[in-house]
Amino acid sequence: MAFRLVYTGLRVRDIGRSLKFYTEILGMEVVEHLESFEPTRGKAVILRSPGSSQLLELNWYEEGSRFGTAYVNGEELDHLGFEVEDLQHAVKRLEEKGVEVVVRPGTIGDELGWREAFVKDPDGIWIELVQRKKPA
Repeated sequence: MAFRLVYTGLRVRDIGRSLKFYTEILGMEVVEHLESFEPTRGKAVILRSPGSSQLLELNWYEEGSRFGTAYVNGEELDHLGFEVEDLQHAVKRLEEKGVEVVVRPGTIGDELGWREAFVKDPDGIWIELVQRKKPA
């Protein structure tokens, strides 16, 4: 099973301010806005630099969201996103290797057109596993 790194997620305190920085100063382009989605109770903006395939996801979470822990400077890395072909199989394989599953498959993403789960790396960094739904 292949795990393909497709983007990096950064947690931001002010999504408008960060969006302005990455677009107006660094010249990145908005690929997609995800407004107030459940169950994370947050917002996300996906960005890409012209000519690049690497994506940057800016994430902001409402107070009280389990994804929005107390913001401590230096903990801005929100998560790394890996695409997998079969989410259920990937999570099962990782669990068998002792990897902690934070968010189980099917909890997030179905309403957006994909399935995802989150696991933790050995240092506690969240890793998102996403399975894009295949066209019917």
